[in-house]
Amino acid sequence: MPTYEYECSACGHRFELFQNVNDSPIRKCPKCQKWKVKRLIGMGAGIIFKGSGFYATDYRKKGSSPNLKGPASCSKAKEGCHACQP
Repeated sequence: MPTYEYECSACGHRFELFQNVNDSPIRKCPKCQKWKVKRLIGMGAGIIFKGSGFYATDYRKKGSSPNLKGPASCSKAKEGCHACQP
């Protein structure tokens, strides 16, 4: 169930509420009991990747090189290209 954020325009009370997606927004403030509550537009849920298996290098084909320029692929490597030097 998603978490929705609400704010009462009468007393300024801000709170979060777990609700089913199909539930109607609440209108009555749990603090002042007035019918002045509005649902706020939230940022949404962020996805947090933890552990191995979430990096581009984990899904790369074996033997392929990363998309970084190296001395072998740079045309200015012989001239002392600063991007290619460690």
